[in-house]
Amino acid sequence: MTKVSQQPNFRLLLIWVIMIAGCCGLLLNLYRLQVAEAPMLKEKASKQQMVYMRPFVPRRAIIDRNDNILATDRKVYTLYAHPKLFKISKEKVAGLVAPILNKSPTNLEKLFNKQRSGILLNYTLTEDLADKIARLSLDGLELIQKYSRLYPQQDLAADIVGYVDVDHRGQAGIEYSQQNLLEREVKTLRLNRAGNGTLMPDHIPEGFLHFDDLQLKLTIDSRLQRAARAALKEKIKEFNAKRGIVIVMDALDGSLLSLVSEPTYNPNRYSDFDVSLFKNWGLTDLYEPGSTFKPLNVAIALEAGAIEPDSLFNDPGSVQIGKWVISNFDKMGHGTISVAKILETSSNVGMVRIIQRMKPEVYYSWLERMGLGQKVGTDLPFEGSGHIKNQQEFISSPIEPATTSFGQGFSLTPLQLAQLHASLANGGKLVMPHVVQGLFDSKGQLYWQPRLTTPRPIFSPTTTQSVLEMMENVVKKGTGKNAQIPGYRIGGKTGTAQKASPRGGYYSNAKITSFVGILSIDSPRYVVLAVVDEPKGEAFGSTVAAPIVKSVMEALIAMERIPPSEAVGNGEEGGEF
Repeated sequence: MTKVSQQPNFRLLLIWVIMIAGCCGLLLNLYRLQVAEAPMLKEKASKQQMVYMRPFVPRRAIIDRNDNILATDRKVYTLYAHPKLFKISKEKVAGLVAPILNKSPTNLEKLFNKQRSGILLNYTLTEDLADKIARLSLDGLELIQKYSRLYPQQDLAADIVGYVDVDHRGQAGIEYSQQNLLEREVKTLRLNRAGNGTLMPDHIPEGFLHFDDLQLKLTIDSRLQRAARAALKEKIKEFNAKRGIVIVMDALDGSLLSLVSEPTYNPNRYSDFDVSLFKNWGLTDLYEPGSTFKPLNVAIALEAGAIEPDSLFNDPGSVQIGKWVISNFDKMGHGTISVAKILETSSNVGMVRIIQRMKPEVYYSWLERMGLGQKVGTDLPFEGSGHIKNQQEFISSPIEPATTSFGQGFSLTPLQLAQLHASLANGGKLVMPHVVQGLFDSKGQLYWQPRLTTPRPIFSPTTTQSVLEMMENVVKKGTGKNAQIPGYRIGGKTGTAQKASPRGGYYSNAKITSFVGILSIDSPRYVVLAVVDEPKGEAFGSTVAAPIVKSVMEALIAMERIPPSEAVGNGEEGGEF
């Protein structure tokens, strides 16, 4: 009896031991999960339940000074086909989709037969066409929404606006240099995910998809841009030129009303064009300005006190400088000649005589003061720095000041030449060339504007007024007669320069023609520069570039409603250069 009674007690005890051990194990595991590993497990769970997203936000639009859209984002759709999901035959799907995509049904069917899924049919399908695809309600067609950059004016302002690549990043023009202004601020969103993977909007901030309505406004006038491009293209075609550029600048503040380069490209289809067209050579490439620099040298000499407006010089047609002979373009002399006549006839010898009245080191210091060899500091990208020889080399050789006097031996960009002539128009101040006005909302209210560098005085108003009157004579009775506009006092200067070779010296059969005009002499404000590279035939600044400037000025007069000058006279014709 005693043995029988002990067996149940042993079994009961064993069960209790097992249960207690199990409870202890559960408690230990609970402690591990709830205390020891709780922070790690909590973080792991959070990662599984939370999704961090950075939504795509459209870039701000770019508009011109009159609120015409130059660049904007629009909704587009990428269309994929997955033939394995088709519920009807591939032939019927191709027949329904092909007319919408403007493609051949046969070619579409061939695409469907190449693979079972993920066939790209269109990368940038417009919203109306995507709606037509959606209304077909066909299984196996997938539309993915995205934003694409649209340039409504096509190539009109490509030289300024630039373009964005497939990743929506600016690669040229304002799209590149003002990327920080064009991209809206994007906040990362934190979203909950349910057990089945569905996103839950618990942490979405209110109004996170409400974008600001700010637009980047430029100083460019699309109407003037169109007129300048038409005039430039006409002359490039007439003279079979390599390329050309037109710059229109408001001399009072440096704002650019037009900046046209030809040939150009369509930013909507940038991949179809040569990459060399993506740079604006008006601010990236250097050239020797030739005679268009002569008025600036006259201003230097006047300001330095080396000459007076009524000073006279002897021009025998050529002058010996060391072992070099410098001649006028026509080899003809003009005898005793005034400063005004030197500009009017574009006398190289006369310019050499003017600069010889200054010490080379004084002349060089003036060139540096004007910013030669430096960048002008515009808000457009990839600007090139001008080039001038170092001071020691310049002052040690008499040929250097001599060639510089008529615009050779150094180089700058067309934009810098326009800036320097603007100083003659505005009373002697260097202003910063720029195209950005600021950020404006949809009601036209200014939200932000750039801080421009303070205009830097280099000439006195007395000096610039004297030079402007001389430049008026160039147009009235000199080489710039083709820029005359009846009723308006126009100042200007032609240029027909030898084209420098990168290997040294000059090309024997290539030149650059240019003309810079100032409107108007009685109320100077606008500078118009045209440069045409490598025109063929009997091409001069007076016959190629001056008519371009005249056409642009006529358009500018109409757009800005500039009244005629009070008194305009006509004079005799001058030389050709």
